[in-house]
Amino acid sequence: MGILNHLKGIKFSKGNAKHFKNELSPTPTKNSEAYWAFVKRQFNKNKRAVFSLYLVGFMAFIALFADFIANEKPIYCKYNDKSYFPILIDYGVQLGIKKWPKDLQNINWIDTDFQKVVRPPIPYSATTQDIINAGFVSPFEKQDVPSVRWRHWLGTEALGRDVLSALIHGTRIAFAVGIVSMSIASLIGIILGALAGYFGDNRILISRATAIMLLPGIIFGWFYAFSTRSYILSDSLKVSGLKFLGNLLLSFVIFFGAIILSWLVGKLLQFIPWFKKKIAVPMDIIVQRLIEILVSIPRLFLVIAIVAIAKPSIFLVMVVIGLTSWTGIARFIRAELLKVRSLEYIEAAEALGYSRKRILLRHAIPNSLSSVLIAIAFGIASAILIESFLSFIGLGIPPETLSWGKLLSLARGGKSQLWVAIFPGMAIFITVTLFNLIGEGLTDAIDPKQKR
Repeated sequence: MGILNHLKGIKFSKGNAKHFKNELSPTPTKNSEAYWAFVKRQFNKNKRAVFSLYLVGFMAFIALFADFIANEKPIYCKYNDKSYFPILIDYGVQLGIKKWPKDLQNINWIDTDFQKVVRPPIPYSATTQDIINAGFVSPFEKQDVPSVRWRHWLGTEALGRDVLSALIHGTRIAFAVGIVSMSIASLIGIILGALAGYFGDNRILISRATAIMLLPGIIFGWFYAFSTRSYILSDSLKVSGLKFLGNLLLSFVIFFGAIILSWLVGKLLQFIPWFKKKIAVPMDIIVQRLIEILVSIPRLFLVIAIVAIAKPSIFLVMVVIGLTSWTGIARFIRAELLKVRSLEYIEAAEALGYSRKRILLRHAIPNSLSSVLIAIAFGIASAILIESFLSFIGLGIPPETLSWGKLLSLARGGKSQLWVAIFPGMAIFITVTLFNLIGEGLTDAIDPKQKR
């Protein structure tokens, strides 16, 4: 501490500050690489976790290229002496930047006799209805198909939709829900947890005017940006992804615009001496009370309540799960920041005159993220389970979208269609288990007691 007290009394030039930063920071590049190399080495010792990681990578590949693996539209076709790539054209149509060529409008992809055609390995999409083989045809039952190429290898459900294709496209939904929802949860949890842990209750000082104007700015911003525009956002999601992103960007502009406007009003009020006086924001207490309130409400019931009163949308499911899953991450990062902020390299950075924002973003948070990875791995498994449950009870996603949970619900009421329940049930079980094993592997790898 002696050197730190000494440093606090010295004014550094830019070059000296950089030199002292390199000398005092405990996280130069070499040490960081050594730490992550140690984590990687420890993780590789856990064979189950490594095997799970490879399987998750394989499933992610299936989710990413699901349209090229199971689809009624050809990958390539030649029709009326013209060459087309229907799946790529479909992406452009969904984004609203392209229209279907006249030759391919209202075409029957299965029965049309193309001059040349390259079809995906499974020639059915998740929504293709094979009327001839409808009514729960089992995988081992005789099927009315023109050749083995068109066989339903895992059978069909009541409307004749292919179970294998639904499983493949369900992988995309499961991974999208898990990754997007945990990305939202991680962003909220890291920001709130870091603010609570690093600044505590008395290190953020703002004027009375800003404190008074900020709260109504956030409330009105959220109301006009997201509540009043919720139907616009939902409708644009159905039209195209590009239109949805544009409307979402506009909502964020409205939200932050309202906050900036309230901040500017607060600046004007500071001309009055009483409003100019600084007060401490009890960030730690606010975040902890927020966590306690959210944790006290059963998360599953909270998600069901929100999803049940809104228009069915897979985006809504992702957002609601993300907004209700950040508490664990916030607790992890808060605990790490409470420990990190008292370490010597943080005090040295403060003594060198670096801003708190720079110290927080470039030194404190990057050195506290290792434990968050564990929470994220377990959180993805939990999000997949919640989405499957919501689909099973008919909430959340649109009725025409088939997911693993929706397939499970279709098997209710009969013992003769067990294959519709067994395959999606196994998919959910295997995926959740894989993410849990990865989380356990990370726990062991990051635990310093495992070092040897």
